[in-house]
Amino acid sequence: QVELVESGGGSVQPGGSLTLSCKIAKNVRTAFDMGWYRQGAGKERELVAKIMSGGESYYRDTVEGRFSISRDNAKNIIYLQMNSLKPAATALSSCTRYPARSSWPWGPGAPVIVSS
Repeated sequence: QVELVESGGGSVQPGGSLTLSCKIAKNVRTAFDMGWYRQGAGKERELVAKIMSGGESYYRDTVEGRFSISRDNAKNIIYLQMNSLKPAATALSSCTRYPARSSWPWGPGAPVIVSS
């Protein structure tokens, strides 16, 4: 079974930056379509960004131009660089396949807190 481990979360002031990492703890031979998701308190989980197997990336409108998703297939790591963070980004951030599926269980996530 695939294990996903996120890291890099933390607490920053508005306008700050964080880089999240997601390690796919399994020797996967195929670069799958992957996504970063987030879930704020009392909110539904939402897709923030996705990166396709060919490297194409897509972002939700509210983070376009400020966030950047990338991947290192050799290391099985997906990154999310987040700049100009806003309080609305406060959430538990997680990565998994895009679209999400039960065969890839959610990892513990990385908490992101944006507050002054």
